[in-house]
Amino acid sequence: MKKTIVADSCLLFVAFIWGATFVIVQNAIQLLPPNLFNGIRFFIATLILMIFMRKKSHTLFSFQLLKSGISLGFFLFLGYGLQTVGLLYTTSSKSSFITGLSVMIVPLLSIWLLREKPKFVIFLGSIIGAAGLYFLTVGDIENMNIGDVLTLLCAVAFALHIILTSKYSGKHKTLPLTIAQLGTVSIFSFISSFLFERSTQFSFTNIFNKEVIIALTITSIFATALAFFIQTTFQKHTSAARVALIFAMEPVFAAITAYVVIDERLTQNGLIGCIFIFLAMIVTDLPDFKKIKGFLIKHKPSM
Repeated sequence: MKKTIVADSCLLFVAFIWGATFVIVQNAIQLLPPNLFNGIRFFIATLILMIFMRKKSHTLFSFQLLKSGISLGFFLFLGYGLQTVGLLYTTSSKSSFITGLSVMIVPLLSIWLLREKPKFVIFLGSIIGAAGLYFLTVGDIENMNIGDVLTLLCAVAFALHIILTSKYSGKHKTLPLTIAQLGTVSIFSFISSFLFERSTQFSFTNIFNKEVIIALTITSIFATALAFFIQTTFQKHTSAARVALIFAMEPVFAAITAYVVIDERLTQNGLIGCIFIFLAMIVTDLPDFKKIKGFLIKHKPSM
């Protein structure tokens, strides 16, 4: 129980980091193409983590670990890539909501891929969390287009990354596994930038822009190296479905940061959405109905 509380707290801190850096990233990709930005960001994060590797640590990179790391990195890259391309055709509010649907996708895929037993409170929390994300983004979910479909696939990719992290994090050493997946994201991001962003009009001098350097430094250290190391370390102590709910707090933290940094105020619907997401996390902490029933039967007073 204590490990679960610590794990949930650390993963909540990860959601806070991602939400708090959203404004920084949004500003930076106005100067650098998204895939190039991610390629540099994940490359720097990989180098940072490699500094902490001990001598002869290359022996830790077994075939199975590399295979697991590449799988994690591929789905993480796919999530970022599909979300970025989807934003070319859909609105940011719809993108936020559809991406957040991973909170409902994870419990369903966990039953199939991780053989987790379905829990009513998790499904209830997922539905409440999805409703909260809708109110928070107030997305127009009518008139689906190709961007919405790509973003839905992005949500599936992020869900699979969460599930595979649960599957592999307990089988391998945390540091080399994190390095393998972040390195994979970097490589795929550079390849995508070369293939799809060559025609983008930008200057390489933008890389040395003060705003871009600050964004790369903060996101590489905190939102990438530290965040994914924490996720890989602590996700083994909680369920994949619960992780998805915790990460649903990211847009809440993003909204709070936007209010503090650029005075972007939440609407009434946004506040309702935040309350729903908080409620979803509380609901998942409740005992399952079967446990409650068993407890009542066990402690039923004798006549």
